[in-house]
Amino acid sequence: MYLALQVVQLICALGVIATVLLQSGRSAGLSGSISGGAETFLGKRGLDDQLAKASAVFSLLFMVLTFSMTLLK
Repeated sequence: MYLALQVVQLICALGVIATVLLQSGRSAGLSGSISGGAETFLGKRGLDDQLAKASAVFSLLFMVLTFSMTLLK
């Protein structure tokens, strides 16, 4: 049981790392302001929103697993 929780926690940790690294930066500079309309048109903001939601889900699941594993130990 504890080993299965550790495996799921490892998967969640890798998911948090991957989703955070795949998100674009908040300060894109001048090039971000110029190409902002193209990104909205091409759906880049939709991908960033999905990655933000996925990172929130992964981090919440990671915290719940960490607390539950602490109580089980």
